[in-house]
Amino acid sequence: MSFSSEVKGELAKHVSPARHCQIAELAAIMNFCGQYGQDENGRFTIGFQTENEAIVRKGFTLLKKTFNIDTDITLEEQKVREVLQKLGNLNEPVSPLLVKNTCCQRAFLRGAFLSIGSMSDPAKGYHLEFDCCHEGKAKQLQGLIKGFDIEARIILRKKYYVVYLKEGTGIVDLLNVFEAPVSLMSLENLRILKEMRNSVNRRVNCETANIARTVNAASRQVEDIRFLGEHYGYHNLPENLRQMAEVRLENPDVPLKDLGGYFNPPIGKSGVNHRLRKLSELAEKIRVSQPDL
Repeated sequence: MSFSSEVKGELAKHVSPARHCQIAELAAIMNFCGQYGQDENGRFTIGFQTENEAIVRKGFTLLKKTFNIDTDITLEEQKVREVLQKLGNLNEPVSPLLVKNTCCQRAFLRGAFLSIGSMSDPAKGYHLEFDCCHEGKAKQLQGLIKGFDIEARIILRKKYYVVYLKEGTGIVDLLNVFEAPVSLMSLENLRILKEMRNSVNRRVNCETANIARTVNAASRQVEDIRFLGEHYGYHNLPENLRQMAEVRLENPDVPLKDLGGYFNPPIGKSGVNHRLRKLSELAEKIRVSQPDL
């Protein structure tokens, strides 16, 4: 089962105790995948255009709780008109009165995600979206999400106005708005593991780069010292530089901070670095003055 399906499964089981929130969520489901009509016998019907059985069950559960409508009875015209009057024209954004309360906004967004939402596998990337056929409905969704200080954008993709989020933090916040704690914790755990993995990779890459730099620097130092031995003579070096040259040649792999411990008395890293730099400068000076070497 995909992560998106798991989120929807959790949301489908969540039913708000307050009737006004139930109506707000029902309004979202009806607005995005519901329909009113009459069958071939002239009987009035209410239904949901979706292949997700959980959404259908949630929709009829809310119809039962809010309007006392069962799925196994013929609807009277008056009952359909009651629903129409409350939920409004399905071709237009819902009335702001239905989502004036924060709790109702949460319920509406929950119903919207159930109906037209989807989410990518967070182990691969962060992406959550709502696919709307109507620009006004997309903008209403965007506005409601923004009301919770979460940034959502709209892009036109073929015939759909897609409201989307691509930041992990925003998606976590939106799951909190949906009141989906299980999915939220699963996503947070995946985010933590992903951050830890990235942190370890960055540290390993950094240490690898430091080791490479250290090895390259030591190789250049040994090369310069050997060059001086062949073309200048160790006996011509000042005593402190001659000792440094001998210690480095005997310990080509030792880092600078440990190299000073081979002296008596020991010298610090800055002293070691200063002497090695003097040796390299002298070698370079000889190379420049005698280019044929």
